[in-house]
Amino acid sequence: MHMAGDGKKLQPIIIKRIKKGGHAAHGGAWKIAYADFVTAMMAFFLMMWLLGSTSKGDLQGIADYFNTPPLVTLMGGDGTGNSESVLPGGGRDLSRAAGQVDGGDAQRAEKVRGAQMARAELARQDAMRIDALHAKIRDLVANNPTLRDFGGQIKLERTADGLQIQIVDDQNRPMFDVGSAVVKPYMRDILRSIGAGLTDVENRIALAGHTDATPYGSGDRGYSNWELSSDRANASRRELVAGGLPDDKLVRVEGLASSRPYDAANPGAAVNRRISILVMTKEAEERLTPADLPPAAGPLPLSFLQNHVEVPKPREEFETVKSR
Repeated sequence: MHMAGDGKKLQPIIIKRIKKGGHAAHGGAWKIAYADFVTAMMAFFLMMWLLGSTSKGDLQGIADYFNTPPLVTLMGGDGTGNSESVLPGGGRDLSRAAGQVDGGDAQRAEKVRGAQMARAELARQDAMRIDALHAKIRDLVANNPTLRDFGGQIKLERTADGLQIQIVDDQNRPMFDVGSAVVKPYMRDILRSIGAGLTDVENRIALAGHTDATPYGSGDRGYSNWELSSDRANASRRELVAGGLPDDKLVRVEGLASSRPYDAANPGAAVNRRISILVMTKEAEERLTPADLPPAAGPLPLSFLQNHVEVPKPREEFETVKSR
């Protein structure tokens, strides 16, 4: 056998076998999970920031916006249920130009109808009270001996503003002393009897004094039919309250002189000299009374009466030219 001449030993041959299936390299799934987490945290931060910087009214508006779909379902509309389609307008009828329809108009119309019905019911109850009071005063005049003798001077009338009770003068039986606001004894009895009949009145009352068209002769003192009618209205108020009329039910005491004659064809007629008591409906009260009127439940303050009622003047200060 031939041997190598260089005398070198033969090197062993080493074969390396690599085992597969060991630890695999890390994938990128964790990056996706981390990105989702960061996104969620950012969205949470933005939501908290928006909630903290949004006013209460805006928040209510947002809440109302998200409550709209139930309103559409409850109130109905041309597009109710169309949200099942992805097409604009969509729904089962593809010819529709709009999808969901807000039912807010129907809801508002329902509220208006409800308010109108409630107001109509209040007006009906108010009319029943006025009619019952009308019958009560009519029976009072018919059955009360004091009032029955003067029934011709007590006139009751149901008007659009309420129940009008007018006590008119008679040429042979004046209600006040000549040219003054001093109440005659029989007039005092009439007023106190009517005041007793109005003890439990629920509506408010306006009181006015009237004179005929004949000028009041006071020289240069300035006392005229306006002051005289105001004084007589206030004197009548005192007698009505003494009879039982609740003072807090009076909303207006005024003198109208001859501006609203009972007998317009005869401005100087005795019937034009009168005291009118108007028991007002609620609608008339809202329309005719001052805007700054105190609530109906409470009594009128003294300052209100002082500002709206003339203080009577002694009759000796003024001279008259005729019977009034």
